[in-house]
Amino acid sequence: MGLLMWLIVGGIIGWLASIVMRTDGQQGLFLNIVVGIVGAFIGGLIFGHGEMNDNVFSAPALIAAFLGAVILLAIINLIRRGRVR
Repeated sequence: MGLLMWLIVGGIIGWLASIVMRTDGQQGLFLNIVVGIVGAFIGGLIFGHGEMNDNVFSAPALIAAFLGAVILLAIINLIRRGRVR
């Protein structure tokens, strides 16, 4: 059940982050899930909300995951545009 929740919540977080960063048309369901899960990891590292790893979906943990996904998409956009080499 935990893996299914990670996929669902990761997909929703990644989709919302892709809408904010205007990359929704470039990503499919799989990339939204990957961005959401990796964003949750990044958000946990940056903001210190490790609740996502304990399968406790609290508001601070979800916000940290969303912000981590936005940061991940911003870095990817910078690399794609060639500003960071």
